[in-house]
Amino acid sequence: MENSTANSKKIILNYGAILGVISILLGVIMYVTNAYLSPSFIYNIIGFLILAGTIWLGVEAYKKENNGYLSIKDALKVGVGIALIGGIIGAIWLLLLIFVIEPDYMTQLGDLQREQMIERFPDMPQSQIDQSMEMAGKFSSPWIITAFSLIGNIFFGFLIALVVGLIKKNKNPYEA
Repeated sequence: MENSTANSKKIILNYGAILGVISILLGVIMYVTNAYLSPSFIYNIIGFLILAGTIWLGVEAYKKENNGYLSIKDALKVGVGIALIGGIIGAIWLLLLIFVIEPDYMTQLGDLQREQMIERFPDMPQSQIDQSMEMAGKFSSPWIITAFSLIGNIFFGFLIALVVGLIKKNKNPYEA
C-alpha cells in the first residue's frame, strides 16, 4: 500500500525551472561583467550554492507534500531530477551564448587559453604550445563543453541530494 501523496514530477519540473532561470541570470551577469570566458572562483561558489539551495528547497517541498516523510531514494530522485532540468535549461543558455550571442566564443576561449599557457610556461617552445592547443581544441568543442556542464550539474546534484536525503530522511511507518 502506497501512502505517498507527493507529486515528484511537478516538484522536479518547478524547481528545475527555477534552477534553470537562476542559472541563466547568473550566466547573464557573467556575460555582462565579461567574466564568461574565465570566471573567478566566486562564480563557481555562487553556482554551487544556487544548485544546493534549489535542491534543498525542492526536497523540502517534496517532503512537505508527502506528509513529512522522505526516503533517501525519493530525495535522490527529486534532487537529480531538479539538477537535470536545471542543467538542460542552463545548457540551452550556454549553447545560445556560444552560437548566437557570442559567435566567436570558441576563438576567444582558445586565445585566452593560449595566453594563460604562455604566462604559466614562458620557456615552452611555440611548437609545443601549438601542439597543446591542438589537443585542448579537441576537448573544447561547444558540444563537449555543454555535455560536461550538464554531467557536472547532475553529478553535483546527486551528491547534494544524497546529503540532503541523509539529513532530512524520515521513514513512513506505513511503508514496508
